[in-house]
Amino acid sequence: MNKKDYYEILGINKNASEAEIKSAFRKLAKENHPDVSKNPNAEAKFKELQEAYAVLSDKEKRQQYDQHGHSAFEGGFGGTSGFDFSGFDFSDIFSDIFGSSFGFGSQGGHANRPKKGRDVIIEMGLSFKDAVFGIEKTINIDVDETCKDCHGHGGTGEKTCSKCHGSGTITMEQRTMLGAYLTKTTCTSCQGSGSIYDKTCSKCHGKGTKRKNKEIVIKVPAGVDNGNQLRIPGKGEAGVNGGPKGDLYVEFYIDKDPLFVRKGDNVKLNIPITITEAILGCKKEIPTLYGEVILTIPPGTQSGSEFLLKGKGIANVNSNKKGDMFAIIDVIIPDKLDKKQKELIHNLAKTPLEQHEIFKKFDKNIKRR
Repeated sequence: MNKKDYYEILGINKNASEAEIKSAFRKLAKENHPDVSKNPNAEAKFKELQEAYAVLSDKEKRQQYDQHGHSAFEGGFGGTSGFDFSGFDFSDIFSDIFGSSFGFGSQGGHANRPKKGRDVIIEMGLSFKDAVFGIEKTINIDVDETCKDCHGHGGTGEKTCSKCHGSGTITMEQRTMLGAYLTKTTCTSCQGSGSIYDKTCSKCHGKGTKRKNKEIVIKVPAGVDNGNQLRIPGKGEAGVNGGPKGDLYVEFYIDKDPLFVRKGDNVKLNIPITITEAILGCKKEIPTLYGEVILTIPPGTQSGSEFLLKGKGIANVNSNKKGDMFAIIDVIIPDKLDKKQKELIHNLAKTPLEQHEIFKKFDKNIKRR
């Protein structure tokens, strides 16, 4: 049976450096470990990865493999290879990948150490105005709180767990074609705490925490935008073994405004005007985020022209410096005219209006063609 190329197994080329080999193995081993992957072929894939790494990470064996391929190890290993992989030490790299849950013979678990509680993320919808100016909102969330009756222990009459002997973890040996290695899993008797109790707490049923609905006041700062997150320390889930509470993260989603369009800290506003206002110029009262202002539109203003209003944008959520506002002129062409208006337009059409540079440039280019 033809064996798959070791380089192909790790997804690297034959000129890969030692660092690239290790990096590739780390990534694939983490994805395909039988304790992590749901793939029914994960164990076979994991063994394949170990074998490839054991060869390619060793300079001498890699050189033999590059020269002779799999035939360099033919003779006895599992009926297909003569090289004994059982002496290869995977402990360092597995510890890097999987952390302390894979002990590889190390003494003393860390499952019973204090751990910070889980962070909680919620979404909050805001109106455009509330996002611009900030607001104070009260929310209700369900979180695990430390049980006050047992102070988070889960019971009374504490004693060392007889199953894990207080370590909080159970060490198991796994044997593979590449040798044996040790894995550590959380003790099922004490749930990783290292202790059991004569009497289980009746309020939390031994969990050490109780689900509770909490009311929290959120002070939304001015200037938040879509996707911004606000961190509120200590408002997440209860810690484990006396660890601190997790944090609450509030992610904002902003409603669109019927007038203003936000671009970062700047805002844009379309200003509709008539043809006569564009031709003759005018003064228009327009809205801003901070009240009404008078905008002077000079004669001959073209549709799409922009007018800058400094400091009329949104306050930056970090620096509080305000952005700008851009008033964009939108000349509206009437689609219905009464008889008198039509006469006026016809009379206007009899007068020369082609003196604008755009007309001259257009005519000039037409004549060149």
